[in-house]
Amino acid sequence: MSDPRETSRDEAAKSELSPVKRAFLAVDRLQARVKELEGARREPIAVVGVGCRFPGGVSSPGEYSTLLYDGVDAVSAEPPVARPGWTDLPGTDALPPAGYLDDDPAGFDPVFFGIAPREAASIDPQQRLALECAWHALEDAAINPRGLEGSRTGVFIGVAGTDWTQVQLRGSPGPEALHSHFAAGVGHSMVSGRVSYVLGLQGPSISVDTACSSSLVAVHSACQALRSEECDLALAGGVNLILAPDFTFAFQQSQMLAPDGRCRTFGADASGFTRGEGCGIVVLRRLRDAVRSGDRILAVVRGSAVNQDGPSSGLTAPNGPAQEAVIRDALRAADVEPASIGYVEAHGTATPLGDPIEVQALGAAYRKGRDPEHPLLLGSVKTNFGHLEAAAGIAGFIKVVLALKNGVVPPHLHFRTPSPHIPWEQLPVKVVTESTPFERSATPRRAGVSSFGFSGTNVHLILEEAPE
Repeated sequence: MSDPRETSRDEAAKSELSPVKRAFLAVDRLQARVKELEGARREPIAVVGVGCRFPGGVSSPGEYSTLLYDGVDAVSAEPPVARPGWTDLPGTDALPPAGYLDDDPAGFDPVFFGIAPREAASIDPQQRLALECAWHALEDAAINPRGLEGSRTGVFIGVAGTDWTQVQLRGSPGPEALHSHFAAGVGHSMVSGRVSYVLGLQGPSISVDTACSSSLVAVHSACQALRSEECDLALAGGVNLILAPDFTFAFQQSQMLAPDGRCRTFGADASGFTRGEGCGIVVLRRLRDAVRSGDRILAVVRGSAVNQDGPSSGLTAPNGPAQEAVIRDALRAADVEPASIGYVEAHGTATPLGDPIEVQALGAAYRKGRDPEHPLLLGSVKTNFGHLEAAAGIAGFIKVVLALKNGVVPPHLHFRTPSPHIPWEQLPVKVVTESTPFERSATPRRAGVSSFGFSGTNVHLILEEAPE
């Protein structure tokens, strides 16, 4: 305990300081506070758990690693399990292949989560899948899901699909379909809300819809909430299921889909994207808290940024300068040099327009200080199982977490002849066509992840390998 006499002497000494010295002391205090706030804004966020369900029978991070490093093509000609929303609809037999989950997307154990069977029958399978993946992610993080009740844990989930509404109304048109559980069963807000409710979580609970960039925007939002101390733990990710053929028909009519069901990203034969479904959820915590708790840290989010295309050539057309700007903003937020990034998980929709714009934006943003002998490595998981739309960004994010953890970049599939619309010789980039060592330089391994919504919302994250 301090001596009161010492305190009074200090206060007396301060009162005897000249106005100039008192001003200097005030400036020092303000500078220390600014430094503290700046540090909080850039505080690293630890990834401590992963839950996922992806095409190819993937239901765990280990199975996802196997699919990636074995170069598995998980696209299938038709859903392995019958979809009730497709019954008796003409034209479904002519739909292109897609990346479907192997099991029944409507399969669910409602009693485990304390949900009545009648209510469960009305719940969008996307809610069910997000709830299961959130549980698995917490288990992977060695956190008891039942022990979080009342905690300041946030939930941030990207979701865009509205197929379940169509399935419900098509199956029972009229007032009889609009029973008491209908609204809560189909509402996007309930994807995050149900996870928070079932687990008793009291941090922010937010569903994000920015189309294809939804899940990565959700991760960005979770990191911001952790840094601002709105929550102490966060579940973040996204979910997408193809439960009705309507949007597939629409994308096909718009000539957006690859006829053979393969994303040939960055290739001369790129002809559009392939639809896919799945879910990924990660558990996030402030790095200092993760270290203090003794968590197993899988990777670290150093920084992220979000922006909008603005006035591009069309509502759904990409904007190269905007993509370049969001990457530069993410690098600035992470406080790292462009040349320290060894790999980027690209958005990579495999369209003749989108691929050249993205690669040139990446080349421009990551060129500074880069050794020509060590080009920026590029890849996209869309070549494995298609475009997971609202869950696409989290699929790429988890892939990067695994690559940083394993020290090996997985292969990018279906890349034979480079696109003639991309000036490859002028850009410091290289597409990874086989498993490649993720080399360290003077800095830890670092990677970027991009996700762009056709709504125009762009997001880019900078990840770093876990500290020793």
